[in-house]
Amino acid sequence: MTLRIEEQDDRVVATLDRPEKRNAIDQEMIDALHSLCAMLEDTPRTLILTGSSGVFAAGADIAQLRDRTAADARRGINAMAFIRVNELPMPVIAAIDGFALGGGAELAYAADIRIATPALRIGNPETGLGIIAAAGATWRLPEIVGAARASELLLTGRTLDADEALRSGLISSVHPADELLPVAHAIADRIAANDPLATQYTKRALRTPRAQHPEIELALQAELFESPEKHRRMTAFLERKNR
Repeated sequence: MTLRIEEQDDRVVATLDRPEKRNAIDQEMIDALHSLCAMLEDTPRTLILTGSSGVFAAGADIAQLRDRTAADARRGINAMAFIRVNELPMPVIAAIDGFALGGGAELAYAADIRIATPALRIGNPETGLGIIAAAGATWRLPEIVGAARASELLLTGRTLDADEALRSGLISSVHPADELLPVAHAIADRIAANDPLATQYTKRALRTPRAQHPEIELALQAELFESPEKHRRMTAFLERKNR
C-alpha cells in the first residue's frame, strides 16, 4: 500500500507511503490517488495530503519514468491524476515536510492550501533529467507565484526552501514538524465549521476561467440564496447579534 487512508466524517488524511523510495510517485500510487478521488467525488470531504518519514514526495519514480514512451507522455499519467485531485469538490490541504520535487511538487501545486515545515525543499528539476514538468507546473505555478518567478524556477530547475516558498506565496505558513498535521487539521476544522455547499461553490468559482466571471458567481449565489442552510445560518447570526 503506497497511500495510507484515514477517514473521518468531514475529512480524509492521505499519506504518501513509500519511505524506501522517499515517497516517489509510481503507477501504484497514481492508481491509489484515482481511487481516493473517486471516493471523494462520491462523498465530498476535505482532503489532507501528506507524506511519511519526513518527506512529501521526492518526485516521480525515475525507474518507471525512464522507460515511459511518447505514448505514455500523451496519456498524461501523473497529470490526469493531479487534475482530478485539484478538481475535487472540497478543499485539498497539502501538509509538506521535507522534499517535494518534480511530480511531488506538482501534486502539492494541485492542492488549494499548502503548509510546510522548515525542512521544505520544493521545486522542479525536470529539465536536468531531459524532460519538462508536464504534470501541472507550467500552468499552476504561474497562477500561484506569478509568471516571472515561475519562469525562473522552471527554467533553472532550482529548489526553494521554506522561507523563500513562504515569501513567494507558494506556501501559506511554516510549522515545526510535530505541529504540521495538527495545523492541517485546524484548517480542516475551520472549513468544517462553514456550510459545505457554500465551500464547494467557492472552490468551483475559484477554479472557473476568468471569462466566465461574474456569471458563475451569480448562478452559484442564486442557488445558495434559496438554500435552507443559508436561512438557518443567517438567522442564527442575527439572534446572536441581538442578544
